[in-house]
Amino acid sequence: MSEAIAYERAGDVAVLKAQNPPVNALGAEVRKGLLAGIERAEQDGAKAVLIYGEGRTYFAGADIREFGRPPKDPQLPALCSRIEASPLIVVSAMHGTALGGGLEVALSSHYRIAVPSAKMGLPEVNLGILPGAGGTQRLPRLAGTEAALEMITSGRHFGAAEALEKGIIDKIEEGDPRGIGLAYVQELLEQGAPRRAVGEMPAPDAVDFDAAYAATLKKGRGQLSPATAVRAVQAAVEAESFEAGLQRERALFMELMGSDQRQGLIHAFFSERAVSKLPELEGVEPREVVSMGVIGGGTMGAGIATAALLADLPVVLIEMTDDAAAAARGRIEGNLKGALKRGKITEAQYDRLTGGALTVATDYAALSQADLVVEAVFEDMGVKRDVFGKLDAHCKPGAVLATNTSYLDVDEIAASTSRPQDVIGLHFFSPAHVMKLLEVVVAEKTAPEVLATGFALGKRLKKVAVRSGICDGFIGNRIMNAYRKAAEYVVLDGASPYQVDQAVTGFGFPMGPFAMGDLAGLDINWAARKRRAPTRDPRERVPRFYEMLCESGDFGQKTGKGFYIYEEGRRGGVPNPQVAGLIAEDQEQQGVTPREFSDAEVLRRYMCAMVNEAAKVVGEGIARRPLDVDMVMLFGYGFPRFWGGPLKWADLQGLDGILADIRAYAAEDDFFWQPAPLLEQLVAEGKPFDDLNKDG
Repeated sequence: MSEAIAYERAGDVAVLKAQNPPVNALGAEVRKGLLAGIERAEQDGAKAVLIYGEGRTYFAGADIREFGRPPKDPQLPALCSRIEASPLIVVSAMHGTALGGGLEVALSSHYRIAVPSAKMGLPEVNLGILPGAGGTQRLPRLAGTEAALEMITSGRHFGAAEALEKGIIDKIEEGDPRGIGLAYVQELLEQGAPRRAVGEMPAPDAVDFDAAYAATLKKGRGQLSPATAVRAVQAAVEAESFEAGLQRERALFMELMGSDQRQGLIHAFFSERAVSKLPELEGVEPREVVSMGVIGGGTMGAGIATAALLADLPVVLIEMTDDAAAAARGRIEGNLKGALKRGKITEAQYDRLTGGALTVATDYAALSQADLVVEAVFEDMGVKRDVFGKLDAHCKPGAVLATNTSYLDVDEIAASTSRPQDVIGLHFFSPAHVMKLLEVVVAEKTAPEVLATGFALGKRLKKVAVRSGICDGFIGNRIMNAYRKAAEYVVLDGASPYQVDQAVTGFGFPMGPFAMGDLAGLDINWAARKRRAPTRDPRERVPRFYEMLCESGDFGQKTGKGFYIYEEGRRGGVPNPQVAGLIAEDQEQQGVTPREFSDAEVLRRYMCAMVNEAAKVVGEGIARRPLDVDMVMLFGYGFPRFWGGPLKWADLQGLDGILADIRAYAAEDDFFWQPAPLLEQLVAEGKPFDDLNKDG
């Protein structure tokens, strides 16, 4: 027997205990042990087999250390078929999580029992594949076609109660898995229960699979794995036999295994775990944070305060007037009511968080005991320096002073205090209690333990924290400014804003740049453009139609009109017919003769601008690694996860082709289309961006 699976006899029952901590992942040794355990049970006179996991969980899924490596026998599909084919009664007792291959092992058992807290799911679509060990064939036979389609294509986790209701498990019982499992097996033996293989059950009912495929593809914005999983479930219904269905599932699984989208999703999976691991923080302890302060109670400040409260951090929020303080409290309470409605918190938690955990004040003296304070006031250097001067005067020694600035120089802000070593940038994304990205911006004098505190806070708030150096816009907004310029240039030269938005959403973004501008408020970018105007290089092309729209008072959704017109009670907007006239006027003033652009060229320019600026950000050390950029764009800017991020996408497309296109575009605008030195270096060396991730 494998050490990963312990074998014992309990009367007529052979007990197979998984002991592969921490999550009993289904690595090669576990699979070998299960196979050997089934074979041994059949040889030594047992009447039934119980499978359960030691420690905190049943099999939580595949062993991620095996990702990308040649598979070892026994492979999971063959193992599941072998378990199901056993002449003995095989029972799985589940606790903790039974995910992916773990649930497939349970489905290949003949009976299933779980503790009430057990969670299950088939999340393979989130890794760009589908359940490949019979999950798409067995789950529909138990839960029905429609329920199985929803569970498999969403990849969501579901609880024991739902699993029981859907017929996925047979019983729920309180207790330890070995105890409840043995009792259930004994009960089945005493009843003379038959061996009951899911694969021998009748095929499930048909649905309109073509409609389900189209709807799933649309919902996933082009992600292939959920839609392909629909076809695998279809095989459970239409294949000539269960075995033929398994073969179809395997063929579709292998098709996805070779796809670019799978590579993108695997990159995203591992990068999300690697992004907050910084060599510079090894052995550095963060400062203790047991209470937080927030300056400013607008949308951003209220969102930050909400995120802190939901992480059980007491918050003191400072506003300028009593009326502003009351409005800030109202925003926070509204956010928390949303969490209450979604079941994230209870009524008792809501009362506690809006009661003693939240203090709203107008006097900075209320911050005297705060361990960390985040400033979220108007994006103006003078205003922020004034706030930090007050924080310097009122906050206790050792308190971390953080700015939420989107663009401004954190070093200059830190210089307005007597303790620049305590200052850091914590750039949240709106709405801050929802969006997962947190850019942790390191100033010149930021102390290592302050940086560690920023990352520790990000983890506590359940954010994806990414280290950034200082430049205008840090990582994300700097890159966004580049691809937004590319979008404006292509519109000035003849495309329409609506063609650009359509091309970008067709790629997989939730919104195009012009619709996003309307959502954020066109006045925000307008203010940044005016701020940069005095130092703008005279060689830079400056489309004016954006300013012309703002000058007429149209700022997007907040005013009901921007690039789109927004009507009360109607979701989304319709194109604003005035925009075409503004663009034509801009073209005439700048002597531009418009031309037609294909959707493919529009998207290629947009993506090349993104990749080129991202390469500059990495090359300058603003981001430490390409994966840092990828995580910023995934979690802050809606980049489609199935491409892994812009630099992973670039690797998949080929860096030489991207550089060639950038050089071709430079023939018409050699100021904007300046190839990133890092991109040129990688192409010359024949290396991908991903090589730089491996360097640490």
